Amino acid sequence: MMSRLNAWMKGEDGSGGSDSSRRIQWRIFWVGLVVRLLYITLAHTYRIRLFQDHFQFGWEVGRIARAVATGYGYSDPFTGHTGPTAWCPPLYTLLLAGVFKVFGVYSATSAWVIFAIDSVFSAATASAIYEIALRCYRSQGTGRSVALWSGWLWALYPAAMQYAVHWVWDMTLTTFLFTWVLVLALRVRGIGEEDASRPRSTTIRWAVFGVLWGLICLSNSTLILFLPICGVWMLLGAAKQRGQLAPAVGQAVLAGVIFLACMAPWVWRNWTVMHAFIPTRSNLGAEMYQSVQPEHQGFPWGTTVSYFEATPNFKSYKKLGEVAYVKQQGDLADAYIRTHHRWFAELFVKRIYFFWFGVPHPVEKSLFVEVMRELNYGFLSLSGLLGLAVSIRRRVPGVWLFAWAFAVLPFAYYLITVQARFRHPLEPLIAIFSVFLFQSAEKGRVWSFRAALVRSDPKGTSGK
Repeated sequence: MMSRLNAWMKGEDGSGGSDSSRRIQWRIFWVGLVVRLLYITLAHTYRIRLFQDHFQFGWEVGRIARAVATGYGYSDPFTGHTGPTAWCPPLYTLLLAGVFKVFGVYSATSAWVIFAIDSVFSAATASAIYEIALRCYRSQGTGRSVALWSGWLWALYPAAMQYAVHWVWDMTLTTFLFTWVLVLALRVRGIGEEDASRPRSTTIRWAVFGVLWGLICLSNSTLILFLPICGVWMLLGAAKQRGQLAPAVGQAVLAGVIFLACMAPWVWRNWTVMHAFIPTRSNLGAEMYQSVQPEHQGFPWGTTVSYFEATPNFKSYKKLGEVAYVKQQGDLADAYIRTHHRWFAELFVKRIYFFWFGVPHPVEKSLFVEVMRELNYGFLSLSGLLGLAVSIRRRVPGVWLFAWAFAVLPFAYYLITVQARFRHPLEPLIAIFSVFLFQSAEKGRVWSFRAALVRSDPKGTSGK
């Protein structure tokens, strides 16, 4: 029974051979999706607390989605009717608003549906993980093994699915989009291609690249720092092929135009409604101010603007309007940082540590649960970083693109604050590198054991 299950997970079930990667990807996707849907249903995660008028149902995103669904437009991110907003990017917010419109505002059915949609994104990420690992480690002779373990790890490991089944936020959507951008980049560079004659840098691939990055910026604009690096890396592949650079540059320009076209409606809306140039979201100044307040010690928790109408910062936000309020908060933050350089540098270093090895947050459960959570979080980061280092040493194709992602994506969070969910877009790569690390370690031990046997018995007589 176990051998048949093992063969089924590897795609070796007699229904077309063992080389059907596409079938395996679909299998991983469906199993991951079913597991997530069962957990949502059986664990009742769709029953979100009524505390503070359902505020934990999406926080600011939920509030804006409610306003959209009830006819107030894209507005009101906190309490009451405070006017137009660009506090959160629109992609996931409008998705949630559509769910509210069909299944009810803050209803249990809406919660189940949005978690189910998030689960689709999360399960589809497992398929992308499989392809990334297969392409990159094929030259190492371990591509299929790393791909299988990484894909199934993401599909079945509880920590990988937590944001899909518990959080009404953009993490699973953003991670899905970003992981498939990496797949697309590898395809354009031709990494891991079995058929070298197939076209790589095609117009359609670059067009999809522009669309995906437009959607990413409308979901979580922090990742935009990686866009130029990814685009240049793709172009470098064309530069190595004679006569391919000029067409690739033209295709990249097309991708840029498509990207701007995706962003244009949101930017135009903000210009006409908010009377300010807001390319992605408006809350940077307010977030920065909260991050430098001494009482937060560099790690603000909770909402940036209080949801209680009697508090001074809520009154100020409502009186000034969002744009003026955020500018005021940003000016105060800049003034504070200018007079506290050393303190800000210390916070920067602390955030680097906490981003990777244990994000501080209020203790919600028992001390034992919190310790296990921290150990799990730090262990995954450590194994992922070590796996990245081993991959660089062994010159795994595509690894430098991933190294840049590790270096660039967290940078904005180092400046403001860190939370566990901010690491989620990198966790597909962490899963791949962790699997490769342990498979490399296992092979190293086997190799050392065999080498020791040869040295102790060079003629091989011990087995006679």
